[in-house]
Amino acid sequence: MAYQVKKSVVKGSTKGIAARIKTPKAATRTYRSPAFAAIHEAAEGLYNAGMIDNTTMREFSQDCLTPIIELSPRAIRNIRIKAAISQSVFASHLNVTTGVVSKWERGEKQPSGPAAKLLSLAAKHGIAAIA
Repeated sequence: MAYQVKKSVVKGSTKGIAARIKTPKAATRTYRSPAFAAIHEAAEGLYNAGMIDNTTMREFSQDCLTPIIELSPRAIRNIRIKAAISQSVFASHLNVTTGVVSKWERGEKQPSGPAAKLLSLAAKHGIAAIA
């Protein structure tokens, strides 16, 4: 996808020139449903046309993208057991160490950041969604 630049002039002055650069999005974006994907795509079009602002676009993104769910240690273990994989293979899918997976399953630590998002996706769609 090519970069697109949109420029607009406010009241004819050169001080009011604003540039909005659209960068390509990662192909791994996941939505709650196909309907939310369509809504988000329409909102991005409005944003790129300058019809909605950054705040509104952030709200659309939060509402449309798959939420992070807090998983219990038992739920994390069940995701791994259901996939019939070891802790080390599970850890490599999540890009964490085996020790971290072990601590999650014992309840000593709680997943956060990208690992929490990947675990949410795995809980909803199975390990194949992140493998």
